[in-house]
Amino acid sequence: MKKLCKQYSYAITLIILSCSLAFILSYQYKSVDQNKYVKVTIMEGDSLWDISNQFSGQHSLSNKEFASWVKKQNKIVSNQIFPGEEIIIPVRMEVPASTELASAVRN
Repeated sequence: MKKLCKQYSYAITLIILSCSLAFILSYQYKSVDQNKYVKVTIMEGDSLWDISNQFSGQHSLSNKEFASWVKKQNKIVSNQIFPGEEIIIPVRMEVPASTELASAVRN
């Protein structure tokens, strides 16, 4: 057994490093991907069109496209959503970049 492990030590090390790298990259991909979606809790009287209008500045879909995307991604089969239900919506939450103008400070 020792001879077998010694003979394949490079292959075993390579497999372990590959698995570790795959895990790290998948974790980073998920964290980037999470910035594109927001989880929303449905309140009484909410509709997908109302939510689309509420977040209209943060997505580029029409109300119909928005509702279709939400229904597909959240596996909603009917046109109804219920209070307390949590859904994921396609909204990009961007942090505004602070900008300084070069001409702003003059002596």
